[in-house]
Amino acid sequence: MTTELKPHVVGIDIGGTNTVFGIVDARGNILATSSIKTQKHQQFEKYLEELSTELSKLISENGGIESIKGIGVGAPNANFYSGNIEEAPNLPWKGIIPFAKILSEKFGVPVALTNDANAAAIGEMTYGAARGMKDFIMITLGTGVGSGIVANGQLIYGYDGFAGELGHTIIRRGGRPCGCGLNGCLETYASATGVARTAREFLENRKNEDSLLRKLPLDQITSKDVSEAAAQGDQIAKDVYAFTGQILGEAFADFIKFSTPEAIVLFGGLAKAGDLLLIPLRKAMEENLLPIFRNRMKILFSEMKDSDAAVLGASALAWEAK
Repeated sequence: MTTELKPHVVGIDIGGTNTVFGIVDARGNILATSSIKTQKHQQFEKYLEELSTELSKLISENGGIESIKGIGVGAPNANFYSGNIEEAPNLPWKGIIPFAKILSEKFGVPVALTNDANAAAIGEMTYGAARGMKDFIMITLGTGVGSGIVANGQLIYGYDGFAGELGHTIIRRGGRPCGCGLNGCLETYASATGVARTAREFLENRKNEDSLLRKLPLDQITSKDVSEAAAQGDQIAKDVYAFTGQILGEAFADFIKFSTPEAIVLFGGLAKAGDLLLIPLRKAMEENLLPIFRNRMKILFSEMKDSDAAVLGASALAWEAK
């Protein structure tokens, strides 16, 4: 069948917390979406069963499988070349999972996959804040920290398909232990879980200071709680964002020295902190840049709403899937 007879593709974004999927047409319109909880099933087979059931339902409600050209997937540690999800630290299933092959056999259509942050970068480049840019870095600030690097108009995959793991660059030598097995990764400080961790540390170390966050059990504090407290003027919560912004700014200065992007685009729940994060971020970034790079680099917030960037980016892969 020709592409014209199959007017839709599926985009799937597998995040550490939620898996969001949608039906997308050739103009980039998301026709319908649904989601499941990624962490609900510790066994991959059970997760696949729920995903397949819900996705089949969505497809049948939007033209049926005969209208689907292919499926694109964005996932942590997804290898564009092999079609495998390999040892993803933020997913409940370990090992090497031949996800593209399994899904292709299940639905009978071609499947392509890439890193979830790479998918978000493709979506941003096509539909969002990075439209028309040939050099930019996408940073996703969610359960973890992901990244997609575009240079000379091309997404950088590296020789083995895993280039661009900026969330696991070491920002503090000997720092916090990370789920990947290393210590001091950017992800342990600048993700949603990292923010909650910083808040707990600050509350422990500053016991004589009042904070709205003390009304919550220490081990149950989330980044959303910190954001809400900061919005109400809570000093400890504001300091958490200042610290997080500083960490990100230092990291961004290093990233800029490597590829001199036109912009760094922030995507994800943590990016919604706005100036609470951006002001300390930019200050730390500029302080750690060489003079030739200062006051030239744009920090932009994603123009894609919710999970659209990742879903649309993943879906863009599907048109070329074989």
